[in-house]
Amino acid sequence: MTRTTPKTYQVKSFGCQMNVYDGDRMSEMLSAEGMRPASDGEAPDIVVLNTCHIRERAAERVYSDIGRLAKPETGERPMIAVAGCVAQAEGGEIVRRARDVDIVVGPQAYHRLPELVAKAARGENALDTDMPLNSKFDVLPQRARNQRPSAFLTVQEGCDKFCTYCVVPYTRGAEISRPWAAIVDEAKALVDGGAREITLLGQNVNAWTGEDDKGQMQGLDGLIRALDKLPGLARIRYMTSHPNDMTEGLIAAHGDVEKLMPFLHLPVQAGSDPILKAMNRSHTASSYLRLIERVRAVRPDIAVSGDFIVGFPGESDADFEATLQIVRDVDYAMAYSFKYSPRPGTPAASMDGQISADVMDARLKALQELLNEQQHRFNLATIGRRTQVLLERNGKLPGQLIGKSPWLQSIHVIADGARIGDMYDVEISAAGPNSLTGTPLGALEFA
Repeated sequence: MTRTTPKTYQVKSFGCQMNVYDGDRMSEMLSAEGMRPASDGEAPDIVVLNTCHIRERAAERVYSDIGRLAKPETGERPMIAVAGCVAQAEGGEIVRRARDVDIVVGPQAYHRLPELVAKAARGENALDTDMPLNSKFDVLPQRARNQRPSAFLTVQEGCDKFCTYCVVPYTRGAEISRPWAAIVDEAKALVDGGAREITLLGQNVNAWTGEDDKGQMQGLDGLIRALDKLPGLARIRYMTSHPNDMTEGLIAAHGDVEKLMPFLHLPVQAGSDPILKAMNRSHTASSYLRLIERVRAVRPDIAVSGDFIVGFPGESDADFEATLQIVRDVDYAMAYSFKYSPRPGTPAASMDGQISADVMDARLKALQELLNEQQHRFNLATIGRRTQVLLERNGKLPGQLIGKSPWLQSIHVIADGARIGDMYDVEISAAGPNSLTGTPLGALEFA
């Protein structure tokens, strides 16, 4: 069945920051084709569901959204495109299970989205889950002007670690590093467009390597040091890291590079060595703790964040207690924690010793209580501290703006004449479990 070529679009991204980046790039491509984003309350002609496949619930949500879009309360249904990791993992199943889906495109093929939209409009098959040898970054258009003060920039994609619970190597492919020049050029374009903070992204971002403009091999620390020289860029962050790729150079950069924010997201996943081995994490609890000590030695005020999985197959009470202990030892500023979710095709899905839902629920509750306590304590410790906030969005109160501290905390500020994109010197006057209040001391100029 032929359809009218879309004039308006909506891109909905779920999951990680890399999906947010991919969603932005898909929006830019659709805009370049003459489409415009649907305004609030307007029914879009095409909806792109940019999906996450890390957990089962995230995948099932996609089918729920498809069902809702396929039966709109009023008017004709939009063209429906499923992109991202669910599309890669379940491309054929999506077509079979949800016949109202017009386009299925994987995360390594979304640069072909405009072509697929044209195919779908002609009533042709629009399924593309190829993982081409050439990088999609080689053919993506130049970045559109950025309108946000904080921007994501993907520098590395894919994973070679093959953790036994994870689908990323199968949905994103092998580790690749984008070329130095392409990253620097995109960073310059983002800063020229108004970005004052750039977060470098990758499934294992600290595995990035490449030749610089002088032909010298560099790691992520070399790239960070180059971006540090960009005029107008005030802050640099990176995530997500793997403990095995934390080089001495990258650790040193945390002490040397002023623009590199004092925040490190370094997932450990568990505190039990037998569970870490079963996960194929290739590090131990003690090696992880030593790594944290080395980072804190060069940057004592660094905020450490992590990821945790409870209820991995075979996890005993003693194994879970070891996870609680590593949390106590590190003292996290924030963390993300999840119940183990078996993903089809991963080794862990067929392991013996699957944990019951009620045990996982109890363990997750206990872990999150400890993590929330640590986060609140970290926030309270900042009261009275003078720091900087990059204002990024409007708050709920009149005149209120919200931005991030160097430690990635949300700070609420009310300052006469302040605008989104401004950097303010503030004194932290109050702290809650999830955010801070800052008293403005004055606006800062960008170098």
